[in-house]
Amino acid sequence: MQKPSYGWLLKWILAAILIAVGVTMFFAQSVVFMVTGMAIVIFSLFRVVPLLKTLNKEVLRTLNLVEILFDIILGGIMIWAGVDAYNTGQLDPVWGQVYKYTLVFVLVLRALVFLYSVVFLGEKTEQPKYWAHIIVLILGAMIVPIENFDHAWVAWLLLIISVLGGGYLIYDGAKGYGTYRRYSAELNQTKQVGKDKKIEKELPKTDQPVIEKDDQDRPFVS
Repeated sequence: MQKPSYGWLLKWILAAILIAVGVTMFFAQSVVFMVTGMAIVIFSLFRVVPLLKTLNKEVLRTLNLVEILFDIILGGIMIWAGVDAYNTGQLDPVWGQVYKYTLVFVLVLRALVFLYSVVFLGEKTEQPKYWAHIIVLILGAMIVPIENFDHAWVAWLLLIISVLGGGYLIYDGAKGYGTYRRYSAELNQTKQVGKDKKIEKELPKTDQPVIEKDDQDRPFVS
């Protein structure tokens, strides 16, 4: 049997972290602002170099860099709002609307830049990527008419995702742990069989009694 890895332990640790983060964001919703802001900033910053290296038209590079600049500014505002709310212990209700329209702006702008690049600037793409941006555009448009949409909605969504993701990691880790335990049981069984064979090898192979050396040398008195 192939020696199993300890990946199950890492999956259980990640599941605990994921669920803990989801619960934290649900009860401390200022964290939602920080997480959303960091996600927007990271997504924007790590796209800069690959985009500049692969886009072959100056107008495409300029268009995407403008989008990235707006996203970084909005992401920074979200981070600042989250940190301020966390330190003061209160979040102004107006930030709920700011959060809503920031999310709409980021989603719709990403979809529009992509579609404009494909339709008018001749950028080649794959069908899954094209339809994914259509869904992003529809999602952004659907948020606008929802009057009470704010960071609390996203907190609920992240909690559900974190619990589902954590549950999957726990289940997958449990399967890995089962494989690990079967390997351990087989290893112990192999050691026990080897020990029994060694004992059999050391036993005498004759039915005759063995006369000890001391008995042979001892004088007999008649």
